[in-house]
Amino acid sequence: MTAIFKREFRSFFHGMLGYVLTAFLVASSGLYFLARCLIYGLTDFSYYTLYQTIFMLLLYIPVLAMRSLAEERHSRTDQLLLTSPVSVWGIVLGKFFAMAAVFALPCAVDAVMIFILWALGGTVSALLANLAGLLCYFLLGCAAIALCEFLSGLTENQIIAAVAGFSALLLAYLMPSLRSMFNAGSAVALAVFTGIAGAASLAAGLRTRSFVLGCLTFAALCLGLTGLFLLRSAWLTEAFSAVLSALCLFTPFEDFVNNSFSIPAVVHYLTVTAVFLFFTAQDIEKRRWN
Repeated sequence: MTAIFKREFRSFFHGMLGYVLTAFLVASSGLYFLARCLIYGLTDFSYYTLYQTIFMLLLYIPVLAMRSLAEERHSRTDQLLLTSPVSVWGIVLGKFFAMAAVFALPCAVDAVMIFILWALGGTVSALLANLAGLLCYFLLGCAAIALCEFLSGLTENQIIAAVAGFSALLLAYLMPSLRSMFNAGSAVALAVFTGIAGAASLAAGLRTRSFVLGCLTFAALCLGLTGLFLLRSAWLTEAFSAVLSALCLFTPFEDFVNNSFSIPAVVHYLTVTAVFLFFTAQDIEKRRWN
């Protein structure tokens, strides 16, 4: 894992990608830091700088992670990785930690800005709150990196991986607004869950190469959903709301910033990171045996 980490981290700075991405994120934070914190004297760096520039991650993270696995598949060097003595988790974590280390560079510059605010007369409580906000910001970035690394492993094209990552993060960014549109009740939830059941059945059929199994899976899921709709429609609506809430990747950071420190937000981002790293490892393991 250490060798993969070093190779991946160095590859970002052999060309211009690592420098451009770092400069892009530092410049966006610096502009808001200058305009909001220094000129107006606002000490809440977490809200007036990090939260206000969070949309920049929609561009930064997909470009950072687009080549992690897609490039390996395109150049066929993934076969060397799969036959190397490195474990699957070593491959996944080595690439993930390398991208997290690159993301940590602009976060380190943000930490310098926080200490500048403290040196200019900020209180210790404001310093700790800003550092806590920066920690949650970094964990948010790690969760987004894990998601985009998983999407990168599904294709050989870096552009497709970047577009897929941007689309997924944009959907998560807009999910709080989209969630408010789905308050029509259990009928909407039934329609959405039926679509999810269809996608799951299609995936099961393609994975097992059995059309019959896919149809039977879809029929069983639809039967269960229909029973819930007729007997316990409130459960369906609550489950639908819970699914939409889980897709709001950026909302816990907003709660964290508003409440100074939120343990559920930290747990949420660590869980999302672990889940998508697990999915990535399973995808690589499947290709190894195929």
